[in-house]
Amino acid sequence: MEAFFYNLVPVAIILVAIVLVLGLINLIRGGNPNRSQRLMRWRVILQFIAIIIIMLAIYFMRG
Repeated sequence: MEAFFYNLVPVAIILVAIVLVLGLINLIRGGNPNRSQRLMRWRVILQFIAIIIIMLAIYFMRG
């Protein structure tokens, strides 16, 4: 179980970064504001999931 969460941490962080960059690109280009807002909401959700995954990885590494 430790290896599973350990390997999932970079995936979660990369997903957060991708959504963040997509939202910023849309914002800078003057794209649809609703799309930027939706992407930023997804970023927050993915950040929450990433934090949970990181905390689980730390928990299982300690044990």
